[in-house]
Amino acid sequence: MIIDTTEVQTINSFSTSGFFKEVYGLIWIIPILTLILEITIGVLVIVWLEREISAAIQQRIGPEYAGPLGILQAIADGTKLLLKEDLLPSRGDIRLFSVGPSIAVISVLLSYLVIPFGYRLVLADLGIGVFLWIAISSIAPIGLLMSGYGSNNKYSFSGGLRAAAQSISYEIPLTLCVLSISLLQVQLI
Repeated sequence: MIIDTTEVQTINSFSTSGFFKEVYGLIWIIPILTLILEITIGVLVIVWLEREISAAIQQRIGPEYAGPLGILQAIADGTKLLLKEDLLPSRGDIRLFSVGPSIAVISVLLSYLVIPFGYRLVLADLGIGVFLWIAISSIAPIGLLMSGYGSNNKYSFSGGLRAAAQSISYEIPLTLCVLSISLLQVQLI
């Protein structure tokens, strides 16, 4: 049997073409977008259930005007929050007051960096990812303190201190639980 080398080169060049690499690069985004959509829908459902259950416990009518059965109430609240007027303190430090909430939100968004979308979407090297997640999420109280201090108001500053203390008090037990699981996993390996 005689193999023509030009045919083999043609087949190899077709299989290693950039088109298939680009298509594969776009295909792996679909599970990630699906995961983000599922998380978003899950959060909307949980917020709706929380409002309905709280209304039932307090014997009052829950959200009912935004969409059927108040399903779109969380979206309406988010839209209202984005369209609110931005009030800046007249005697405060505008930069600190504005950068503080940005730091808090950015640290929460950066904590999603530790989700490893690796080979076949398998979680890999959980121990290191958890340590990175703890380090990034610990930056949020600094943003709360900055915005409270930047307002140049003793009541806002005490509110910022309270919010930072509350955030830290939630982080400590969560960090201990996550680290114990992570260290147990390292010990089993």
